[in-house]
Amino acid sequence: MSKPSEKNQATAGAAKPTPVKKATTAKKTAAKKTAPAKKATAATKKATAVKQAAPAKKATAPAKAKANAKPESHASLVRRARRINRELAEVYSYAHPELDFENPFELLVATVLSAQTTDLRVNQTTPRLFAAYPTPEDLAAANPEEVEELIRPTGFFRAKTKSIMGLAAALRDNHGGEVPGRIEDLVKLPGVGRKTAFVVLGNAFGVPGITVDTHFGRLVRRWKWTEETDPVKVEAAIADLFPKSEWTMLSHRVIFHGRRICHSRKPACGACPIAGLCPSYGEGETDPEKAKKLLKYEMGGLPGQRLKPPPDYPGKAAPPLGAA
Repeated sequence: MSKPSEKNQATAGAAKPTPVKKATTAKKTAAKKTAPAKKATAATKKATAVKQAAPAKKATAPAKAKANAKPESHASLVRRARRINRELAEVYSYAHPELDFENPFELLVATVLSAQTTDLRVNQTTPRLFAAYPTPEDLAAANPEEVEELIRPTGFFRAKTKSIMGLAAALRDNHGGEVPGRIEDLVKLPGVGRKTAFVVLGNAFGVPGITVDTHFGRLVRRWKWTEETDPVKVEAAIADLFPKSEWTMLSHRVIFHGRRICHSRKPACGACPIAGLCPSYGEGETDPEKAKKLLKYEMGGLPGQRLKPPPDYPGKAAPPLGAA
């Protein structure tokens, strides 16, 4: 084969740089092509950031709406509260005081003993107490140590002994051995406050009154009937929502509901008959099956708190102290 001529060699030599130019051009072209991609990526990131931020704005909208919501009018509050009361009246048509008693004196003593314990424990304790001291005169003249031993199961038995013996003496000395039927007189007795006085007035004398115990206060706040925490202020706020004729039975229904369903730590929301009316629904267990397991007393198929319940009570009577 003949050697290439100088001309051919020159041509060949000149042809070699051409691929380099093409490569450089290709590089520039590639760079130009990638530039829009970078811009697209930046735009995509910006669009993604906007999309991600959008739900956060939507999520804060309800909170703002709630904060700026128009306060409930008094008329609307009255309608809502009375509707809840009507519903409770249907559920607890048998609502009653859950302390066993035969007369105003027994109810007064039992109510004083119920502080810091259950009505069930009081009901299991008072039969022996009243058998030994059936009248104010008997209790006032009793041996304090013997009374302490009889009421020991209710707790704080020394302080409670002082109270019930003191009120018995006051009834003997100032009221002819009879329980007075006026709140002004009742609250002057040792160990008797407004709550105890209204229990006695409403259930022994038929005088309407609102009993603000821990259950009552908790539920009326959950239902947004009031934000007050002081019992006297709670009493006044609720009295403004209902006719006087409803006060005593309203107290029973609310307390019944608080003891059976709307518990303090874990309310049984999923088994609550007024869940649709409750502004605090969801604070407790909402699963119906799990909520059923939280029900107490007759709602859960268990004995109630009274050893001698009323004839229309649908549950079982409680067992006496020491019974299996």
